[in-house]
Amino acid sequence: MNKLRYSIIYGMLRPEINEQISLGLIIFDGETVTVRYSEEKLKAMRGLFSDVKCDYIGKVVRSMARKKTITSPEEVSYLNRYSNNLIGFSELQTVDLAPTKSSKDWLYRQYVYAG
Repeated sequence: MNKLRYSIIYGMLRPEINEQISLGLIIFDGETVTVRYSEEKLKAMRGLFSDVKCDYIGKVVRSMARKKTITSPEEVSYLNRYSNNLIGFSELQTVDLAPTKSSKDWLYRQYVYAG
């Protein structure tokens, strides 16, 4: 049975003290890769970042979801190691849940946005 694997996408508020806000998830279900993000949190960043930084973060996150640029767990490991001071990615984690829509929704609510 496949298990869900995920990485949290962060906006790095103050990297020197590891202050961050979770913006989205990269979810691997064994067959597909899904990138989900919170548009509400991207909008809320306007009060935390300059417009230029906020636009950059939003473009990167939206592009990852729309263009499906992440295709493997190895790419997430690379992003985790070499992310910049604006966007961060957690190490890939495994959760003991079957890869269903409801389990993916649960992950999103737990780590990104319960809206």
